[in-house]
Amino acid sequence: MTAPEPKILPARLTLISHAPTLATKRASFSLDEPLIEGESEKISAVGWTAPRAQHVWCGPEKRTRQTAEALGLKPSVVIELADIDYGSWRGKQIEDVQTIDPEGLADWLTDPSAAPHGGESLVQLIARVESWMASQTSTGHVVAVTHPAIIRAVILCALQAPASSFWRVEIAPLSVTDFRYNGRFWTVRSAGVRLANDRDVSHL
Repeated sequence: MTAPEPKILPARLTLISHAPTLATKRASFSLDEPLIEGESEKISAVGWTAPRAQHVWCGPEKRTRQTAEALGLKPSVVIELADIDYGSWRGKQIEDVQTIDPEGLADWLTDPSAAPHGGESLVQLIARVESWMASQTSTGHVVAVTHPAIIRAVILCALQAPASSFWRVEIAPLSVTDFRYNGRFWTVRSAGVRLANDRDVSHL
């Protein structure tokens, strides 16, 4: 008698953008900074209940790990979910970079392949995310706390949109974006939904 084939669960990604940091407030290129003081308590007070998932992951930075902990999650760190590498601009405010390197900043905002800071270009980020998504097509439901840049890139990959569309996607702190894989391609089921209580979000 032939043993039944294992059931393959439909793939689903539920991506949560981390809570605000000082870099978020100051429009700075992020370092590995923690959340703003008091944010963890605010997150816990929301009363969000995570949906059932086969995997729970987060990026390696403090802000993603702290957000996940405040949500009651126990994630494994996945390096592919790390924020974009801003190279020599890390820790600097955008207005400071505008003063120091206006041509570099202009190139970075208009040319997705540019990396004037010596870090990661948008094209490289999207390629990293696309490779990670390809490995998620048979993993069941994944819940992950990550960064706006990563979520933007996932949306572009799902829609097969050009890299030049990156800046046309806005992802707020503590928002939820949900994706499904139908066996052939990813679809965006919801994007930028405000993190709220379990009645509002966990059943997306």
